[in-house]
Amino acid sequence: MQHRIVERQAFQVIGVNREFPYKVEDGGITAFQNFWNTIHENGTFNQLEQLRSGETEGLLGIWAEVNKEENKMDYYVAVEYSGGVPVGLKSVDFPPSKWVVFEVQGPFPSALASTWERIYSEWFPSTGYVPNEIKPFEVYIETDPKNLNAYNEIWVAIK
Repeated sequence: MQHRIVERQAFQVIGVNREFPYKVEDGGITAFQNFWNTIHENGTFNQLEQLRSGETEGLLGIWAEVNKEENKMDYYVAVEYSGGVPVGLKSVDFPPSKWVVFEVQGPFPSALASTWERIYSEWFPSTGYVPNEIKPFEVYIETDPKNLNAYNEIWVAIK
């Protein structure tokens, strides 16, 4: 698994969020597709791309709150940004931390799913690192499902 370890100072992201079923088989994939369609159609996608500033490229997908018992999670589509929060958007603050950044090469979104599985079944058990309690996120750089060599990233805070 191609990865790098980076240290980041505190940073802020801004975006929009929606609650989804935690279990994919409970309608998660369709709900995600509908959310993405909505932010494309209502101009939020373009707004976020124009506001993006900072070290991370692309849009971020953040699982802000997960409640497995109630089968729900809060998911953000966001960009790194510094400054006041524009009307209609929400902010999420990340504290200073060490991150492992996994390179995800392959078709979107299936390559992301298989990389998440390998992170927790292979990488963590073999490295001595453990995940920090900071929210992990995906960085969507290339999201064309027809591109079999799309490049995206997964960021997980570590200790």
